[in-house]
Parts: sequence; structure tokens; C-alpha cells
Amino acid sequence: MDSPGKFTVRLATWRDDQAALQDLRRRVFIVEQQVPESLEWDEADAVCMHALALDMRGNAVATGRLLPDGHIGRMAVVPQWRRRGLGSAILEFLVGYAREQGLDVVHLNAQTHALGFYARHGFVAHGAEFMDAGIPHRKMKLSLQA
Repeated sequence: MDSPGKFTVRLATWRDDQAALQDLRRRVFIVEQQVPESLEWDEADAVCMHALALDMRGNAVATGRLLPDGHIGRMAVVPQWRRRGLGSAILEFLVGYAREQGLDVVHLNAQTHALGFYARHGFVAHGAEFMDAGIPHRKMKLSLQA
């Protein structure tokens, strides 16, 4: 395995990077978290901008997506690469891209175990806890206005 911290993040599209994006999400959501496959894939993937993290060998190790309305989702890091800054790098990349696109706010549905992670990046939780794909979540948002 590559040294900790050795990765790059780039913009990805469903058209060009579908195989890598699907592989990552299948491993994390469908296999590990047991999200039903029918809930994982949707028509939004084709219109989202995706972030893709690659190790130094070019292997896809993390992803996330940004919908045109500012919703960040499908944040996934493969287990052996967790706690190495990839989630932060993907999130910061997507937030930066949202700023470049002139969005005023980004929002997401955070798994409750990850609330602290998103709060450290300035996201604020609101609303009641809810279930999505059998996993507890809360809505969070981040203002991008100066």
C-alpha cells in the first residue's frame, strides 16, 4: 500500500469515470453498509460533478458528488484509506467547486456517526434524525456566503 497521505483528488464525471465511481460506492455502501443496490443508483449521477481520489498507483480510493442544487452526497472512502484525510479532501474539493459555481449554500444528509466530521468543516445540523436506507441521518448545511 502507498504511504499514508499520498493521494490526489480530481473532478470526475459519470460519463468518463462511471466504472471507478460505481466500484467505490458498491464496496462502501452496498457491500459494507448493506444499502440495497436499488437505492444506491439514481439518475442524479449523470448530472452531478463527482470528486475522485486516487492513490499514487491510480487506484480509486474515495469519492463524493455534488448535485446542481448544492446537495453533497455519496461520500465514500474505502476502509483501508480511512483516517488519512481523504474524506476531508473530497469534502473540501466539492465545497470549493460549489463556491466556484456561485452557490450560496451546500447541504447534505449526514449519517449520524459522521456529524462531528461535517461539523468540523463548518456544517450545521438541523431538523430531526431520520432514517435513509436503514441508516440514521441528519440534515446539515454550510453557508458559502462571505
